Amino acid sequence: MGTHDGHRERKRRQFREHGIDAFADHEVLELLLYYAIPRRDVNPIAHALMERFGNLEAVLAAPLEELELVPGMGPGAATLIKLVPQVTRRARISAAAHEKVLDTTERIGAFFLERFVAQTQEVVYQLCLDAKGRMICCRKVSEGDVAGVGLNLRRIVENALRCNAVLVALAHNHPSGVALPSHEDEIATIQIRDALAAVDVHLVDHIIVADDDYVSLRHEGLL
Repeated sequence: MGTHDGHRERKRRQFREHGIDAFADHEVLELLLYYAIPRRDVNPIAHALMERFGNLEAVLAAPLEELELVPGMGPGAATLIKLVPQVTRRARISAAAHEKVLDTTERIGAFFLERFVAQTQEVVYQLCLDAKGRMICCRKVSEGDVAGVGLNLRRIVENALRCNAVLVALAHNHPSGVALPSHEDEIATIQIRDALAAVDVHLVDHIIVADDDYVSLRHEGLL
């Protein structure tokens, strides 16, 4: 067993015995990289990632192509790092889906927050609910770059009808980091509300997400 192999085994044993809290942030990255780069010292790569992006959260949120620019990082290692927040997000979404009723702004907002973890592009989601606020389905309506996306009225109405929804909640994110609704957001919300009302579906809320915060247009008095 080589020097690196012995070090890796000690770190793996440390994790098994004490969990992730026993590690510094760069050591967390080092432990991850063991599984993508099997035969090299990954400690310098972990430090390079921290130096380039500033902290662990920023490393995990970094675009794939920027991760690959760090010396020693290849497509496999970059993909593994990007997989971590995506798997975490999926697990949280799965847990949220077991919430029996999404009948308050707080529950709807918490549900949508998990959808936007590590999301760098602007995305629109549509949540279809039954009359008691139980989730029927949640679908991505559109996505684009940070300059903005269109709210597709026809697709939103079709999704509601296809899911036999009684209630609909929408959410989109502002990757700029500001959750305040724009004038365009308000106009689009009114248009969607009226289009859904025409097929007897009620728009209960439109959530705007930025980082770990959100604003409810229902609470803003628009719905």
